[in-house]
Amino acid sequence: MHPARILPLLAATMLATPALGQDQSASFALGQIVVSAQPPKDLEITGERLSAKAIEAFGRVTLDDAVALAPGVSAGNSGGTRNERLIFVRGFNRFQVPLSVDGIRVYLPADNRLDFGRFLTNDIAEVQIAKGYVSVLNGPDGMGGAINLVTAKPTRELEAKVGASLNLGRQGDYAGYSANALIGTRHDKWYAQVSFGRNYTDHWDLAGGYAGTVNQPAGRRNLSQSGDWRVHVKAGFTPNATDEYVIAYTRQEGQKLAPLHITDPVSAQRFWTWPAWNTESLYFLSNTALGEIGTLKTRLYRNNFYNMLRAWDNANENTQTLGRAFNSPYWDEALGGSGELTLRPSARERISIAFQMRSDRHREAQTSFPSGATEPVQTSLENTYSLALEHAYQLTPALSLTLGGGYDWRDLKRAEEYGAPLGTSGASVLYNYPMRNTSAWSGQGRLDWAVNADTRLHVSLSSRARFPTIFERFSQRFGTSIPNPGLKPERARQIEVGGSTRMGAVKLEAAAFHALLSNAIVSESVLGYACTASTTPGNCAQSVMTQSLNVARGKYYGVELSASAQVLPSLALGGNYTWVHRDLVDPGNAAFRPTDVPTHKAFVYADWTPISRFHLIPSADIASSRWTMTSAAPIRYYRTGAYVNAAIKAEVELRKGISIAASARNLFDANYQLVDGFPEAGRSYQFSLRASY
Repeated sequence: MHPARILPLLAATMLATPALGQDQSASFALGQIVVSAQPPKDLEITGERLSAKAIEAFGRVTLDDAVALAPGVSAGNSGGTRNERLIFVRGFNRFQVPLSVDGIRVYLPADNRLDFGRFLTNDIAEVQIAKGYVSVLNGPDGMGGAINLVTAKPTRELEAKVGASLNLGRQGDYAGYSANALIGTRHDKWYAQVSFGRNYTDHWDLAGGYAGTVNQPAGRRNLSQSGDWRVHVKAGFTPNATDEYVIAYTRQEGQKLAPLHITDPVSAQRFWTWPAWNTESLYFLSNTALGEIGTLKTRLYRNNFYNMLRAWDNANENTQTLGRAFNSPYWDEALGGSGELTLRPSARERISIAFQMRSDRHREAQTSFPSGATEPVQTSLENTYSLALEHAYQLTPALSLTLGGGYDWRDLKRAEEYGAPLGTSGASVLYNYPMRNTSAWSGQGRLDWAVNADTRLHVSLSSRARFPTIFERFSQRFGTSIPNPGLKPERARQIEVGGSTRMGAVKLEAAAFHALLSNAIVSESVLGYACTASTTPGNCAQSVMTQSLNVARGKYYGVELSASAQVLPSLALGGNYTWVHRDLVDPGNAAFRPTDVPTHKAFVYADWTPISRFHLIPSADIASSRWTMTSAAPIRYYRTGAYVNAAIKAEVELRKGISIAASARNLFDANYQLVDGFPEAGRSYQFSLRASY
């Protein structure tokens, strides 16, 4: 790696439309369809872009851990029984920030509860992060940002790489491993590549400062085992300098356990495991030049998702004989495609028109115990459409304006449920919820000013919406919630001002942002009627239940700063800082606080090369406290999670293409928790070997 090229950049710069005279192939804007990317030669951490070199240098094996390097992005833990790793972009959560792989949306139609810890980074050329301003060409739901994983593609006639890491706990005991391999070939008219990644966690250790409880003793974290593997195959045809046609297949499988809350009573715990968390995608991408003034980009894909959730009787997780036990499989399928036509009527203009369509099918059939009875399969069918127009104009050689508008709509075809219809205590039947369709518009504009060769400024305005999931609209949550078929999209209106400048060896960047949220979706306490076999139909007992409603409103605002400098020929320093303030008002709950995002967050690092072929890379993730809430009554909000998580890595290149490294994470063994009752990992060690050709 080259320390001189460690250049953190501010977030929204990626979404600027390049000057119309520039080489568009160098752009990785999420508004465009990027088939695949050649990995950058140098380590790069920016607000809008995270390179494979950076991910590798700081040992970030999973997606949540990797994107936390960037300004404006924080990672967290869902807590509770789900054991999911989360990503927040300027305070916006996983429902409000779509995830894509090579421009193909990863979406779970039932609840879209993506677990970012299941996504491996071994064959990712770069991660693109859009914040605030997400091009309307990118499709629906970009309310708070968007993340796109761009897979690598070969650049030479033969290239290969392998890598492996051994993970050790704080006492030096075996804790797991990761391994990856890639082989590819590139020729004048075609290329092909196969990659494989595996990450296995036997367990992880709690920090030395953790004293232990009845639920969780000190030392090894119980029920912390997980495992994932991923294979990716792609082949591309490049008949000329402008056109590219790619077919790719990805399969990933995962399984995980779920650690328990360290203090909640046993009666409040749920003993859940996921023996399967699998996704599969087959897709075709193309880029075709239409003469001198046009380009057509297309995407066609089929995605499948299989998820099995098992609930057990107790923490031993070996029997299913009680009423709390069940098996809940999900079978999801998405078929979709898009087309984007870009025209250049003059040297100063670019006009892009995009249309997208996706059809989602969700199926589930729970088996309940102790009876072992399995429900009939319940199916939900929904189609989503998007139409967008974007116009970029070069006002002067230094000044460009981009305007965009879009319209997204959903057509709900089926939403089945099995049980006694809400408000009755009759026999269980298969029935449909009321069909309600919804739509949302989008609008945005951005002005970019290239002051000189070293300084750029921009300002942007954007209004984007997010459609509610099937879960938010219809889930009865084990009989405690009332469906709301008419739930509307939530919306964010955002403004951003930012810029970057270089002064010799120093690069400085900044962005200030402000977002107004309306129709925000929260779960409210409402009066309903709970019906059981002991109550007669039409005479059910009144009870306090919950319902998803569009009642919250608020504002998110903050600042992002980043800097890098080549202090000496052998020493580079860099870092970034984010301040995010969130005011979100829930009229039905005066105590409500927006959770999971720290007010202050920073990442700092150095890359020192005291002798040839040796790198010493110290770094630190730093965060202030964040709001969390208790999971058992009485419910209360409080702040937790402040930490300084230091790391260090020493790497030696034995010969060209072969290196070994030793590293440590949470070097000072900080004891902290990001959500109530779920402490994070203590000190750990890694030893790795990499070879490439």
